[in-house]
Amino acid sequence: MSKRKSTHCGDSQESAALRDFRAADYPRPAVTVDLVVFTILDTDLKLLLIRRREHPFRGKWALPGGFVRVGDEVVDQGENLEDAAERELAEETGLPRGSVFLEQLYTFGRAGRDPRMRVITVAYYALVRPTLAPFVHAGSDASDARWASIQELEPAALAFDHELILRKALERIRGKIDYSAIAFELVPETFSITELRAVHEVIKGESYDPANFRRRFKRMLADGILEPAPGKRATGRRPAAVYRFKDRRTSGD
Repeated sequence: MSKRKSTHCGDSQESAALRDFRAADYPRPAVTVDLVVFTILDTDLKLLLIRRREHPFRGKWALPGGFVRVGDEVVDQGENLEDAAERELAEETGLPRGSVFLEQLYTFGRAGRDPRMRVITVAYYALVRPTLAPFVHAGSDASDARWASIQELEPAALAFDHELILRKALERIRGKIDYSAIAFELVPETFSITELRAVHEVIKGESYDPANFRRRFKRMLADGILEPAPGKRATGRRPAAVYRFKDRRTSGD
């Protein structure tokens, strides 16, 4: 038997097997995406919460999110995880797709985490610039939405296992703030050295030495990560120079 004929035979067998496959014969847990959405307002780290309109946990505050759309056929298997996260983020915040930093966080699949059925969730965290935060509003499946201060929040009061998801997200951004560019997602388009340092301090929950941070800032300028921006920022003493994240500007050109 030639290699071509053997391959064709294998393809035919696989096609037949797929036609005979019955998904109902196998356990099929539901999959959701949950979103931990952060911003910084008035030098305070905030978390977006929605009040659930339906049972379970009706009336309780929760992280925004929803079910991944799953097709009924082999040829239509629904949406990708990333597409589901982007869709839910747009639906739950009202912000345009692509306007918010979004990254996959972790998968949570403990049995019993949802009282309705077996549900596995893939969590994402999102960072909303302060200039966009005022435009966020509740989606159609929520009765209310609010920005809650992390310092004043009682995580144990959240629905489902969202306390655990929030804890994991805080651990992630606090670990990444010193070696990645995520801080630039939580400042306005232009910012002063002091404003950028404040973002680091709010996320980490600790103070940074101003002189050390200024040296670090100058290294980012020298490396081409930042560049001077037009204008000045009014302060209590004298106007401060402002800067911008270089890739953010060029990516929109």
